[in-house]
Amino acid sequence: MHDINLTHSARPSRRSFLLTLSASVAGVALSTTARAQRALAAVALPPDIPRAITVYKDPECGCCAKWVKHMSAAGFVVTVRDTRDMATVKASMGVPSALESCHTARIGTYTIEGHVPADVIVTLLQQKPVAVGLSVPGMVSGSPGMEDGRVEKYDVMLFDKAGKARVFASR
Repeated sequence: MHDINLTHSARPSRRSFLLTLSASVAGVALSTTARAQRALAAVALPPDIPRAITVYKDPECGCCAKWVKHMSAAGFVVTVRDTRDMATVKASMGVPSALESCHTARIGTYTIEGHVPADVIVTLLQQKPVAVGLSVPGMVSGSPGMEDGRVEKYDVMLFDKAGKARVFASR
């Protein structure tokens, strides 16, 4: 082992250390922001699809508010309806109990249940399948609005009036 004797001139000053640290943190933030902007740019809304979406959510739910921000950032015009009676909303919009999540939305003739990514909704609106809507059942880590540092694989389910579902997209 070698002993290293740092003289005062060889040590970085507190100020230069803090400036270097700040620049590094800013670089990470910028690269994260750039990745997010590229992801949203990939979701640029085609002119022929509906933009207005109404989201029904519990007023206390933070992840629902994050999903609303995700949808707004993707170019959708979001109207939020806070309600504590989500069971009635889900039943009225035909959401099968096995596919339930925390919030329910309506866009065009489709129901959107849970943390469905904006680009998958765009695909639904372009393809126009005969269906009630889409769902990401449960509260999946890493789905839009559920970003907590962990990322789980999940399926976005397309469901019909009979409650039958099939995988529409996988993440």
